[in-house]
Amino acid sequence: MTTMQLSKSDYTTYLKHPAWLWLKKHDKAMLPAIDANTQAMFDTGHEFEQYAEALFPDGVTLGFNDYDEYKTLPARTTTALEGGEKTIFQGRFEADQLTFICDIVQVVGDREVDLYEIKSSTSAKPEHNVDLAFQMVVLEKCGYTVRNSAVIHVNNSYERQGSVEPDKITQMTFVTKDVKGLRKFTLQKIDEALEVMGLAECPDTSPLLADSTAFREWGAIYKHIKKTQPGSIYDLCRLNADTLKSLQDADINLLKDIPENFDLKTKQVMQVQAAKNGVSTDTETIQEFLSTFEFPLYFLDYETMGGLVPHFDGMRPYQQLPFQYSLHILDSPDAELRHEEYLHRDNTNPAQAVADALRSHIGDTGTVLAWNMGFEKACNKMLGKIVPEQNEFLKNVNMRMDDLMIPFLHNMYVDAGFRGSSSIKNVLPVLVPKLSYKTLGIQEGGTAQRLWMEAVLDGKHDDDKAKILDDLIEYCGLDTLAMVEIYNVLKRI
Repeated sequence: MTTMQLSKSDYTTYLKHPAWLWLKKHDKAMLPAIDANTQAMFDTGHEFEQYAEALFPDGVTLGFNDYDEYKTLPARTTTALEGGEKTIFQGRFEADQLTFICDIVQVVGDREVDLYEIKSSTSAKPEHNVDLAFQMVVLEKCGYTVRNSAVIHVNNSYERQGSVEPDKITQMTFVTKDVKGLRKFTLQKIDEALEVMGLAECPDTSPLLADSTAFREWGAIYKHIKKTQPGSIYDLCRLNADTLKSLQDADINLLKDIPENFDLKTKQVMQVQAAKNGVSTDTETIQEFLSTFEFPLYFLDYETMGGLVPHFDGMRPYQQLPFQYSLHILDSPDAELRHEEYLHRDNTNPAQAVADALRSHIGDTGTVLAWNMGFEKACNKMLGKIVPEQNEFLKNVNMRMDDLMIPFLHNMYVDAGFRGSSSIKNVLPVLVPKLSYKTLGIQEGGTAQRLWMEAVLDGKHDDDKAKILDDLIEYCGLDTLAMVEIYNVLKRI
């Protein structure tokens, strides 16, 4: 029987929740599958690695393409180091049941190394020290001394002009002292993880055993594996471990059974009241909110591109740039609804075309409505920077903008079906069940971004490109039509 190994990712999984590690090793099918959008995020992180590695021009890449190459990677790593290579990328080290694949290891003395971890975040974070401490322990068991540890992360103030510059898009933060300070903790937790990994049965899956930083992440997995019923206490918005423990100690399992004197936040109280009584509306406040709108009403929604590595000049890492919008227009209270739209279809910077098209569709007066308007406002600021001749127009749009999410965010309208959320994806099925994202080829913004970038910028999906573009038009159009229909519901209250 093959002895199970504990990798770096296994170890950090254990720290999140012991049951998560056990399921990963023994019953992986119970865990939710990684979706295409999450995988795309991983791929973006891999893309960043080339710029971090470029800081070490003498480095040698090892790595693997299949399982056979993975198995030979430790031997190839040893051969490279014994052969005199000073810097290796994607080498693998093993000691007993422990293993990890390094991002960068640089030899600085006799069996003495510096250790670098490449992260797609914009700063070094405490969890990165945990990653590095595990690697340090394994290297020490392999007979090495780690002199320095560092995180190479994204410089989010970098603005692309021309080719991406590795020394400018990256930043290096040394965390040696913090990493060495975790040695005792790491050795203890490794022993615990190995013990859990060897258990015959899954340990307790309670969210109360999750690390505080992973409580919500594990909570979503817990609901998946336990198939909790709608309206359970696990649906409570902004649920934390203390509240969950108090509810469990009181033997409360459903939202509708939470007593009125229970200590909850305002939004949680409204959610519980809705679970007990159904719909709760503050009619007067809603009417006051709607009365501030000025016709014409423009219902605006953007779809955006973005990523770790900026695609076009003037963009920074992770900055979002619109490539598409949908605009539904009500010229007066009794007017027929109009629709305008734009979708960029070329592998060029979409900013100019989007800004110009929007200018042709939005007049100088009237309220511009968005859902979670901070996002659309940020997009307009970005467009105004890249297209300065439209900057005054876009500033004016932002001054006239209001947020249709406010009645739901501020508890003017509460329904148990919202499940404590003010997302349009939760509000729409309750208020306007005839409209649904579930029938669309694209159902949420992450997929819209990924597929547009793959099809238009990366040249993928040649056979499906026309359908992807049609799906994008349909999806973005539903976002603004949904706002119109929700506005109509609010009007009728």
